[in-house]
Amino acid sequence: MALDEARFRQSMGYFASGVTVVTTTEGGRNYGMTVSSFASLSLRPPLVLVCIDKEVTCHVAIEASRGFVINILEEHQEHLSRKFAAPGEDKFAGVAWRAGLLGFPVLDGALASIECRLHAMLPGGDHTIFVGEVVEALLRDGSPLLYFRRGYHELN
Repeated sequence: MALDEARFRQSMGYFASGVTVVTTTEGGRNYGMTVSSFASLSLRPPLVLVCIDKEVTCHVAIEASRGFVINILEEHQEHLSRKFAAPGEDKFAGVAWRAGLLGFPVLDGALASIECRLHAMLPGGDHTIFVGEVVEALLRDGSPLLYFRRGYHELN
């Protein structure tokens, strides 16, 4: 008996996660999207993974640019999570950012920004698992924005 999609989605909502915005640049254009499917993978070498739906434009851009930034959002950045989760052409309009070490967008005020070169791409159903080798990590004090049971939460 197969688990139905709605029940699977509901059960995944019971796992509290941090909220990230994955960014890259391809062909002179910036791309970004809100992602909660992110994890550390290895210490030696430093690797992380992020899972991206094959149908979104950011997927093609990450594959072509061969890298990305994981911007871990701070508790007061729910507006950025919503902006980058919504459909639209220029998600960077009105967003403060700077080019990182690899030239990809690093969002101002993010709790952490992890810059990665593409290390591997693995199949994952309707997603691709992008494995990134971490080349830079920028950190700042603060608390994370959390997502749990279809809503945003703060740590305290």
